[in-house]
Amino acid sequence: RSAIHGRGLFCKRNIEAGEMVIEYSGIVVRSVLTDKREKFYDSKGIGCYMFRIDDAEVVDATMHAARFINHSCEPNCYSRVIQVEGRKHIVIFALRRILRGEELTYDYKFPIEEPAAKLPCNCGAKRCRRFLN
Repeated sequence: RSAIHGRGLFCKRNIEAGEMVIEYSGIVVRSVLTDKREKFYDSKGIGCYMFRIDDAEVVDATMHAARFINHSCEPNCYSRVIQVEGRKHIVIFALRRILRGEELTYDYKFPIEEPAAKLPCNCGAKRCRRFLN
């Protein structure tokens, strides 16, 4: 259980700054299919967890572990798209030293939305921006 939102991903051992934490893995889909997948998940009452790799591809991690990393306005991790043997991967790295038992978080960096479409933030950080987008 996470104090931020539902469930979270927690550190099982100390992790040093700059260390790779986890790959944001899932099914790589074309960007044009994301709306269809989101509607399907909504119809089943399942939260949707997708991360854009680039303009053409998105990782759908809805059924994978990395989806449990919650947003924070003062995160302890950051994400990067890296290329390995010609394939793009989304990897989560430690922003600073993370202690065992600490919840893993990163800034989702959602695009700014109109006031009616704002998603409230529950990260509890001292400098919380109050919204994810």
